[in-house]
Amino acid sequence: MYTFSSKLKTFSIILMAVGILGIGYGFLTAPKDIQEVEKILAADAHGAHGAAHEVTAETTHKEAGHHETAEVSHESHKGGEHAEVSAADEHKKHLTHVLHQLQNKPWSALYVACIFFLLISLGVLSFYAIQQVAQAGWSPVLFRVMQGITAYLPVASVIFFIILILCGLHFNHIFVWLGEGVTDPKSPNYDEIIAGKHGYLNFGFWIARAAIFLLGWNLYRHYSRKNCLAQDEANDDLNYKKNFKLSAGFLVFFIVSESIMSWDWIMSIDPHWFSTLFGWYVFASFVVSAVTTIALVTIYLKSKGYLEYVNTSHIHDLAKFMFGFSIFWTYLWFSQFMLIWYANIPEEVTYFITRIQLYNLPFFGAVVMNFVFPLLILVNTDFKRLSWVIVMAGTVILFGHYIDFFNMIMPGTVGDKWFIGIPEIASILFFLGLFIFVVFNALTKAPLLAKRNPFIEESKHFHY
Repeated sequence: MYTFSSKLKTFSIILMAVGILGIGYGFLTAPKDIQEVEKILAADAHGAHGAAHEVTAETTHKEAGHHETAEVSHESHKGGEHAEVSAADEHKKHLTHVLHQLQNKPWSALYVACIFFLLISLGVLSFYAIQQVAQAGWSPVLFRVMQGITAYLPVASVIFFIILILCGLHFNHIFVWLGEGVTDPKSPNYDEIIAGKHGYLNFGFWIARAAIFLLGWNLYRHYSRKNCLAQDEANDDLNYKKNFKLSAGFLVFFIVSESIMSWDWIMSIDPHWFSTLFGWYVFASFVVSAVTTIALVTIYLKSKGYLEYVNTSHIHDLAKFMFGFSIFWTYLWFSQFMLIWYANIPEEVTYFITRIQLYNLPFFGAVVMNFVFPLLILVNTDFKRLSWVIVMAGTVILFGHYIDFFNMIMPGTVGDKWFIGIPEIASILFFLGLFIFVVFNALTKAPLLAKRNPFIEESKHFHY
């Protein structure tokens, strides 16, 4: 039986405490009204934040050239007073938009970190189900590690569902299609494209889908673990056969729910844009993160004297999956980018133009961390057996895929106001601490070897 060390437990609690303080700081320092936004923009214009906020200078020029704008409007409408009111309204509208972006910043940081760790747990669950259905002979010695990681799924599901409800209650502006009046033709906020999607993108249907998906995933996680533990005490393979059928059914549910989830929780942040590859792209991103997490937890437990039957061949196979899924992610990244960029359809290509212009470093940095680095390191067979190489590569891959989710979510919520600062780092620390606490606590609840699995002997003696 595994024992959760006091040092690791204390470390996880410290991470959560520091994370909560940083998250709170992010919310407290977010601007409350447009007057604060004007002060921030004025400070930006005078170089307080340098070139990082270059785009915001446009707002200041608009403010400084207010009379010039009014004059042009006067010539167009031959009504100076009306033009000044119109320019003032436009300025106020822009300030409100910037206010929403800045208020979104701590919410978005929380959202990115929350969904990232949630999907790691979900990715491990799907990988576990695949091993069950494939009747894989190499992986049963790792099943309890996978089950320990999926123990985070119920906790993450509750937190994430609460965040979704708060989005629907207008605590933030992450999802613009939830805004007031966007589907009302009489409203100044009316958006014809969003209105056309109202039958699908409405809060009631959206939150119901989220509840069904989260509940379905957690039910499979509960019953598959229950059957696996029961198999340890059984004299036949009945519980194993139940898990086989359950896993096959879950994978059908998963592949449908995962695609819809990616549209609902990520792609709808940019409701004017869509990609038919998006569900696969998101899957590739979180499944490689999931396999990497399995490898890192396994190596940690092995270093502490546990998992006696795990050998370098098991680590080698995990590293092969890390390498393979990294290539798969790159294939989908390039396919999505190349087709949209080459077609150059304005409503589609604007998605990438925004990211290349405003998120240049994280956009191309993610490609280096998620493709170039794994390719150079993990292509070597011998390197796949070295724990320190897997830890190094795994750390880079996990950070790279966090940046990938950052790139998917932040441009649609904070625009050019992005910065990896205290709220972003604090959110990562909080969910990392919570993840460590829940996962390693769950590992203490059952033996680390699924001893009555029909393939356990093959797995014990697996050599590549």
